[in-house]
Amino acid sequence: MGYGGSRRDFGEAIGKPGDGGIDAVIKEDKLGLDAVYVQAKRWESNQVGSKEIQAFVGALHGRKARKGVFITTSRFSQPAYEYVREIQDKVILIDGSMLADLLIEHGVGVSTVATYEVKRVDTDYFVEE
Repeated sequence: MGYGGSRRDFGEAIGKPGDGGIDAVIKEDKLGLDAVYVQAKRWESNQVGSKEIQAFVGALHGRKARKGVFITTSRFSQPAYEYVREIQDKVILIDGSMLADLLIEHGVGVSTVATYEVKRVDTDYFVEE
C-alpha cells in the first residue's frame, strides 16, 4: 500500500499471539518519520467489540502513538465503530471483508487463476495506402 519503502524495511512484527498488545509496527514513510501500529485478531465467528478496541488504544498510548489499524478476520460490533469515531486518536478498523478486498487489490496472498484478453478492431490496419 506504499508504506515504508522496500518490503524488507516497511515494518516489523513485534507482538506474539495472546499478548494483548501491539502486533506490528509499520513505517508510514520511507524515512520512518511516523509509525502506524497494528493489532490483528484471527477470529472466525466472534465480533470484535469496543472493549478490545479500547485495550488497543491503551496500548497505543503506552507507546505514545496516535495511529493504529485494528484488523480482524471476523467483524466489528457497532459500539466498536462508534468508539473509534469518538476518540481523538486515528484508528482504522479493517474487518474480514475489507481485508479480503485489500489483499486482492494489492496482490498479497492471492494468485491469479485466469486472465482475459479484450480485443478491438484496429481500423488503421484496413486503410489502403
